[in-house]
Amino acid sequence: MNAKSNVKEVMKKKLQPILAELRNFSNDIEAASVMSRDGINIASAMDDTVDSDRLGAMCASLLSLSDKTAAELQRGKLKQVLIEGEQGCILMVQIGERAVLAVVSKPTSNLGMVFLEAKKTVKTIIDSKLI
Repeated sequence: MNAKSNVKEVMKKKLQPILAELRNFSNDIEAASVMSRDGINIASAMDDTVDSDRLGAMCASLLSLSDKTAAELQRGKLKQVLIEGEQGCILMVQIGERAVLAVVSKPTSNLGMVFLEAKKTVKTIIDSKLI
């Protein structure tokens, strides 16, 4: 195993319990994933029904477009993106400059609590200096 993949494994191992804690906070949170800004999955806590690589690729596209939209409309630096559909929500929150936390929730979820827990999780990840 090369040094780069070893670092990724260590990071994944340390992020897994943080993401599991977020997911276990509420039955309404179906998935949580940390990915690089270019869509590479770093760590996740989700069922087999969600393809983490596909989620990463879609989030990277959405973040890129959202960044450009925020800049074009002079809204400042992008902080988060919320997508709300009939079957639930996807919240993406920046983790510094290089990563993002994606949280997938059910339509019955209390969005205020999802936002709050996502922000706490981001702070925990930043404070741990993993990313």
